[in-house]
Amino acid sequence: MNDTPQLPLILIVDDSPANIAIINEVAKPFWRTRIATTGEKALKLAVLDPKPDLVLLDIVLPDINGYDVCQALKADPETHDIPVVFLTAKREEQDEAMGFALGGVDYIAKPFSPPIVEARIRNHLMLREARMMLKNQNELLERKVAERTHELAQVRDATILAMASLAETRDNETGNHIRRTQGYMRSLAVKLKGHPRFAAQLGDETIDLLYKSAPLHDIGKVGIPDSILLKPGPLTADEFEIMKRHTLIGRDAILAAESKLDSANSFLALARDIAVSHHEKWDGTGYPQGLADEDIPLSARLMAIADVYDALITKRAYKPAFTHAKSIAIIGEGRGRHFDPDAADAFLAIADEVHQIAKAFSDGHGA
Repeated sequence: MNDTPQLPLILIVDDSPANIAIINEVAKPFWRTRIATTGEKALKLAVLDPKPDLVLLDIVLPDINGYDVCQALKADPETHDIPVVFLTAKREEQDEAMGFALGGVDYIAKPFSPPIVEARIRNHLMLREARMMLKNQNELLERKVAERTHELAQVRDATILAMASLAETRDNETGNHIRRTQGYMRSLAVKLKGHPRFAAQLGDETIDLLYKSAPLHDIGKVGIPDSILLKPGPLTADEFEIMKRHTLIGRDAILAAESKLDSANSFLALARDIAVSHHEKWDGTGYPQGLADEDIPLSARLMAIADVYDALITKRAYKPAFTHAKSIAIIGEGRGRHFDPDAADAFLAIADEVHQIAKAFSDGHGA
């Protein structure tokens, strides 16, 4: 295998043997050449491997003119980046303007001066090499950035699950609650993305962020005493007030994380909205702020449905696991009171899909 770098290749397009001889004589000591005497031949030779590094193109050819050849080269992705230098006796300003407009990089005037021909060729090959090096460096940089971004996303996702699982271990009855609510959240958002009320807010990237941030909805439970969080029966009024604080504890924890960043982070903003507002109700009777209607962030409105449904199908110390059918009926009853009516309708419309998610991540009871 020969790893010796090949000399640059020049495609000379001219129907004059004398002109070809002059250019070939200049190029021969330094570069390889390929010759075409017609426009059609030039287009065929330009796409052969190895492709030329530079095209010297006469304007007046016996079949199609050089302008048309240049236009065809620039229209083909395989030859678009090959620099084209026109060879011409035409010195009118409009002729040069046309050539540059079509993508040419320079003109060499006839009759040729060999030193000028050599200098122009050398300069444009050096420019092409510099452009190719820059392109390669940019591609390498883009790959490294993409790899680093992927690594950071993996670290972020693992950290989210670790934090959410920490909260989950405080309440050992939730089991796969995190995974189920993530699935409900994504399915509901996908269903709503075509709805006129939600389309502008639910692009693919936002839906992915909703899926990733859903596990943090109960992160604030790490700050609730075990005597309340793990109480095997109904909470007293005072205990419930303390339990409500998990929304504010979660919000403040995420705000603290946001304060360490130099700029706003859409993922953390969504996670914060979900953490603090997923117990708000459409009619304004929820907590902690008593928000109503669209004052409740959309992310929290969707999380509210996912969270309540999963609580209904899950066995708790103070209640049995309800069936999927009963749980869906309760979601329907909460339409316009507890839940955004359009979001509730969408959830009912994907009830079968929701049921499959619930069964896939079942704790072994309910659903």
